[in-house]
This record gives sequence, C-alpha cells and structure tokens, in this order.
Amino acid sequence: MKNLRYALVAFAVLLMATAAHAQQTKVAATIPFTFVAGNHAYPAGDYLFSNNGVVLQIINSEQGIGDMILSQGCEKVTPPTETKVVFRQMGDYYFLQQIWVAGRSTGRELPKSTSEVRLAQNHEKSNSVIVAANIVK
Repeated sequence: MKNLRYALVAFAVLLMATAAHAQQTKVAATIPFTFVAGNHAYPAGDYLFSNNGVVLQIINSEQGIGDMILSQGCEKVTPPTETKVVFRQMGDYYFLQQIWVAGRSTGRELPKSTSEVRLAQNHEKSNSVIVAANIVK
C-alpha cells in the first residue's frame, strides 16, 4: 500500500511537471527603445520573453543575458488577434506592462516598478506603446 502511494505521488508530480512545461509560452520581439521591467533597465534590441506561470524570463537575444521577474495573469474578454508586447510610456521612459499571445484571452502583466510609481506620483502622463511580437516554438 505504501509503495502504491509513492507511485501515485511520483506520477502526479510527473504529470504536473509535464503540464507546466506544455504551458510555457515564448514570445520574441524587437524592442526599439530602452525599457524597464521590474527594477531593471534593458537596452533596445531583440528579446525573448518566456513565461511558465508566475515567472516571466526576459532574455536579450543578442547578449544571451536574462532576468526573471514575477508576473501576474490578466484577462481580456476578446482575445487579441496578434501577439504583442505592451509598454507604458511616461515621458522618455518605457515600462514593460503586458504580454499577449494571439488567440488567448489570458496574458501576463508586470507590477509597476519603483521608478514608474515615482513618475506617476509626479503626475506624468502615460501612453500605451505596442510592439508586434512572434511566438517561438
């Protein structure tokens, strides 16, 4: 009985790991400006955004350097028709806000960074800037 219980637990862990891996989404985009995600600034360039649930990994494709940032789910009633990366522009600064995959009503959203909150407190106006992206398999 004890061996059966261990086998079931091992099978459940394997099943969850497989499901988590299958849900991982990778999005590639060329970002034409310096941007902030979390509390880190990234130079303009080609990026790979990899999401496996709560953690969003940002990799600079040219330098091979990446960071991991906590993200949260967000939803739209109508799924977007294009894969895109959304930034919030405040003055000369761009902040990574959301990542959407075409055909999916759920996306990923990043919390506001410290510098973004400071700019908002100074009544800086914001605009959304959308960058086209592609799904990477």
